[in-house]
Amino acid sequence: MEVWVTNLQNKVAVSSEFIRRVVTHVLAASGCDDAVEVSVALVDDAYIRELNREYRDVDAPTDVLAFPMEGEDHGPVRMLGDIVVSLERARDQARQFKQPLKREIALLTIHGVLHLLGHEDETEAGASTMWQRQKAILAKFEEGRSPAAPQRVGRAKKKAYG
Repeated sequence: MEVWVTNLQNKVAVSSEFIRRVVTHVLAASGCDDAVEVSVALVDDAYIRELNREYRDVDAPTDVLAFPMEGEDHGPVRMLGDIVVSLERARDQARQFKQPLKREIALLTIHGVLHLLGHEDETEAGASTMWQRQKAILAKFEEGRSPAAPQRVGRAKKKAYG
C-alpha cells in the first residue's frame, strides 16, 4: 500500500506518518491488497473552500473531501483516489466536540478513505452504514488492532464527496 501525504498548510501540526498509519489501517480493515495507492493532502480552510466550491458547488469550507478514481491503474498499482483534509476544520471540530485533535484527524481521514472505497453518506441508510463503519474502524485503530470482517462495497463514480 502506498500512501502519499502532502502538507499544504502551516496552521496545524500533524505527522505524515500518523496519516499514513490511519489510511493503511482502513485499507487493511477493508480487505484491500498491497497494490493500492492513496493520496492525502492536508490543507487549510481557504484551500478546501475553493475545492468545495469547484467540485460540489458549496461556497464554504468543509472538513474532508474525497475524489475516488475508478479504474485508475498504474501498472501493478491501483490508484484509489485523493483525500483532502482541512486541518483547521479538524482543529475547530475537535474543540467543539471536546476530543483530541489526533482523534478528529483520524476520523476525517477514515471518512475520506471510506468514500474512496465506495461508501456514500448522501442517503440516510448510506450515512448510517458509513458512520457505523467509521466508528468501528476508529475504535480498532485507537486500540491498535485491525477491525474484524471487512465490509466490501461497490466503487463510487468519479466525483467529490464531502
